[in-house]
Amino acid sequence: MSSLSLAVRDSNTMLRRNLLHARRYPSLTLNLLLTPVMLLLLFVYIFGDVMSAGIGGGGGGRSEYIAYIVPGILLLTVGSTVVGTAVSVSTDMSEGIIARFRT
Repeated sequence: MSSLSLAVRDSNTMLRRNLLHARRYPSLTLNLLLTPVMLLLLFVYIFGDVMSAGIGGGGGGRSEYIAYIVPGILLLTVGSTVVGTAVSVSTDMSEGIIARFRT
């Protein structure tokens, strides 16, 4: 087998394992989906009027503020997902699961 096909097979194994893990613990999936929504609601409706005053030379409205804050929330969500994945892979490496998959 080529190294590419081995990498694809290993990736499929890890993906299947992580999807089963997510199915067993729905709170993780719910947390992943609700965090950006809650942050968006927090920053738009709670802090929106105060923070949007600094956007667009003092006359920025809610739409300009949303256009400003959404990329940051998306990057924050991606960053937290990457951290969770890195911790999961590190745990798998330290517990020997990756070595077991190789055999």
